Amino acid sequence: MGRKFFVGGNWKCNGTKDEVKQIVSTLNGGQVPSADVVEIVVSPPFVFIQCVKSELKSHFQVAAQNCWVKKGGAFTGEISAEMLVNLGIPWVIIGHSERRAIFKESNEFVGDKVAYALSQGLKVIACVGETLEEREAGTTMKVVAAQTKAIADKISSWDNVVVAYEPVWAIGTGKVATPAQAQEVHAELRKWLETNIKADVAASTRIIYGGSVNGSNCKELGGQQDVDGFLVGGASLKPEFIDIIKAAEVKKSA
Repeated sequence: MGRKFFVGGNWKCNGTKDEVKQIVSTLNGGQVPSADVVEIVVSPPFVFIQCVKSELKSHFQVAAQNCWVKKGGAFTGEISAEMLVNLGIPWVIIGHSERRAIFKESNEFVGDKVAYALSQGLKVIACVGETLEEREAGTTMKVVAAQTKAIADKISSWDNVVVAYEPVWAIGTGKVATPAQAQEVHAELRKWLETNIKADVAASTRIIYGGSVNGSNCKELGGQQDVDGFLVGGASLKPEFIDIIKAAEVKKSA
């Protein structure tokens, strides 16, 4: 059985009550492929997460944008995995490049966070990706492999993990990895999983692309053999997110 296309929308630190209501209304009114064709997950800011979950149609799942590395307690400003489970939030994004760069989350810390979230029953969108300097230095796969290994070292099952390859130089910059560039890294990542984990893990784990995905480039990117979907930033706040979700149709008959 093929890997089901996966489209995630990361709203980041954006939105007012009214704007969030409008986004939810747009999603609920959109014509999107059926649940057997595409899995759709949106990730609003924490303060809106419960209202988004309650208002969205059941075809759309909800993710948190981050969670704490262990059980809750005296960690001001953090949200624990247990809290998300208690609210019925099934997914969490971990290791986004903004968390790595701005909040100095190391590969090992990200690995610990993924492991703890999984242990509490959450599903994880685990982000990896290189900076422009690293790409220009020719170290893309070295960097991405190290990020993936830090996760692999801490977990025993990949069943509830989606890997999001997001080249940092393409996030919010308008620059996009070409379909060939995306496919190359995705194929190498899958090869790494096959070599270092197991062949069936490599075959079944979804590897999605993130980095300035929009309505005009999504079909060509989504048509690549090893691109199993997208993690969308800015465009997930706009009506064109529906068009990006529809790109799942390119894999329907593949």
